[in-house]
Amino acid sequence: MSIIQKTGFDFSFDSCECEGCPGYCCCGKSGNIWVSQNEILQISSFLQINIIDYIGTYLNRIGNRFSIKERLAEQGLECVFFEPQKQACCGKLQHSKKQCSIYPVRPFQCRQYPFWEHFKEHKDQVIKECPGIIAKK
Repeated sequence: MSIIQKTGFDFSFDSCECEGCPGYCCCGKSGNIWVSQNEILQISSFLQINIIDYIGTYLNRIGNRFSIKERLAEQGLECVFFEPQKQACCGKLQHSKKQCSIYPVRPFQCRQYPFWEHFKEHKDQVIKECPGIIAKK
């Protein structure tokens, strides 16, 4: 078991639960997935596309910041880099994992989940959203 605890948070996180999770942290309600300049460089390099094409295709400019785009999905919205289950033409699953296609270079914001400042005061929200949360008694 891989239990993670962070100072200031009234819960722990079992990262092993990610294996069976359908990607609740990547899907659902709309939200901003902020990326820094360095992350833009890392992700575009990982995808092997130039920065201009990456920004135009995958990012929204919000003020002076960039956020990864979302797309409409069955469960609401999802990050454009989230790989949902896909069906083969014969009706069988091509792969059964729902996962991040840029996981090795995912943004800092994604790496920090579920330990976001917002959840310090709204633990009930993250408990509903993430099956890996272990609430402290």
